[in-house]
Amino acid sequence: MQRTPFITLDGLDGSGKTLQQARLAAWLRDRGIDVVTCRDPGSTATGDAVRAILLDRHDLALAATTEMLLYMAARAQLVAEVVRPALERGSWVVSDRYLLANVVYQGHAGGLEPDVVRSVGAIATGGLAPDLTLLLDVDLATAARRLARPLDRLERRGDDYRSRVRAGYLAEARNDPGRIVVVDATDGPDVVADRIRTIVESRFALG
Repeated sequence: MQRTPFITLDGLDGSGKTLQQARLAAWLRDRGIDVVTCRDPGSTATGDAVRAILLDRHDLALAATTEMLLYMAARAQLVAEVVRPALERGSWVVSDRYLLANVVYQGHAGGLEPDVVRSVGAIATGGLAPDLTLLLDVDLATAARRLARPLDRLERRGDDYRSRVRAGYLAEARNDPGRIVVVDATDGPDVVADRIRTIVESRFALG
């Protein structure tokens, strides 16, 4: 039986994911669609606790494998508590990040083999993959200007790391163009929201 759509937004910190997630969800709700939003890691008590370790504990030196496995634990709980139940009851799910982020951050940029990260992710998610990933792409300078807040542990790793992150995202998009759609996110939020709506309308025949 065909399930309702599962959409994720991903990209560099500062690409506008969180804002565009909220705008996409509001637009879908205006069309009468029941939407559940979540963030990864987070959106469960377990996920929020793991998120605090991953992003806020600047005193911890986490190995890339440790970091990846913590993300996977939070994601397993997110899928079990939020994502899969929402899809099973007929709601759309729009998530701020998902497995692709680990493939890129700990894989392409962090030194782990991306296919190994993917394999662990398949276990953590029970094989649940998004139907569409909107990859919000911005250059490093634009992303940095938009981060007008204290930086988390990953954001402090510098431009060389962020450059590898962006290159990893674009490589993944080239390898999976049917699922990952690159969205130019350098323009203002209204323009980017229009681009996202056009993609979602076309992909899910909402026009």
